[in-house]
Amino acid sequence: MKMRLLPLLVCSGALAITATAQGQGNSQTEYLDAQKNPPMLGIHWARDFQPNARAAEEAKDAKAAAGSRRTANMSYHGGVIMPASVTKAIFWGTSWPTYSGDKISGMDSWYSGFSNSNYAKTSDEYTGSNGTVGPMVTHQGHAIDSSAAAGGGSTSAILAEVCKVITSPDPSGNGYYAVYTDKPRGSAGYCAWHSAGTCSGIRVQFAYFFKLDGDAGCDPQDTTTGHSQGLAAIANVSGHELSEARTDPASPGAWYDGSGAENGDKCAWTFNVPSVTFSNGTQWKIQGEWSNAAYTAGSGYPNSSGQKGCLAGN
Repeated sequence: MKMRLLPLLVCSGALAITATAQGQGNSQTEYLDAQKNPPMLGIHWARDFQPNARAAEEAKDAKAAAGSRRTANMSYHGGVIMPASVTKAIFWGTSWPTYSGDKISGMDSWYSGFSNSNYAKTSDEYTGSNGTVGPMVTHQGHAIDSSAAAGGGSTSAILAEVCKVITSPDPSGNGYYAVYTDKPRGSAGYCAWHSAGTCSGIRVQFAYFFKLDGDAGCDPQDTTTGHSQGLAAIANVSGHELSEARTDPASPGAWYDGSGAENGDKCAWTFNVPSVTFSNGTQWKIQGEWSNAAYTAGSGYPNSSGQKGCLAGN
């Protein structure tokens, strides 16, 4: 389950009221900096971690639904979606300039192959005020920032990093900028999250990822693709966050269910096939994504609650 911080006034960057987070490994000041932090959405909780109760924005939906049967499906909340995506990865931390492993090249390949893949198409049923979610991704490669990376507790610090590195964000507002740090998760209860804000007056979507090497709580346990464990881990959570950003990117929110769960949340840590092949032929062990249509038809595979609404994208 995700925790949505509210209200989602990301364009002004003000008045974001947070819910309490467990085990974040950062100061409460970072989490409760209501004047600066845009909302933290789609938190990809580590395996078996139990987050706090949802924030009040979703509580009002639950109250309104009291006395009636709540569907497992997500509902539309009036906001925009991402009809296309322009992506760039930011590798932030002092260790990246001398890094010789497979994560940087691997994630460039991941984003390129995500475009027009069957996995991307698991989200193409969702519409918003600006059109329909589309599977096309234009990947602009990566940037390396060798300064010391911040922790994941302050969304405003991560947005500032994005605005520093991405000097010309996609003018359509469909830019998605993933920040991969060299900071281990430590005691934080989550692997990654996504959010939205503005750089130079342009809406941007962004996400934060810990270093997940050797992290059992965020490990998809990939034994088939040949990727390093660290790459496999950030690739899996990247599928979760990008899919959520495309279907629920910004104020006032687009697609999530009565408990605030987005499409990635509803299928987190469930894998219907050993690996999924992307459009460029690369293979990844990656969680499924929720489909309202599949749940309604009974054609999806079950999530951890037994609800048959997940699509593997293979």
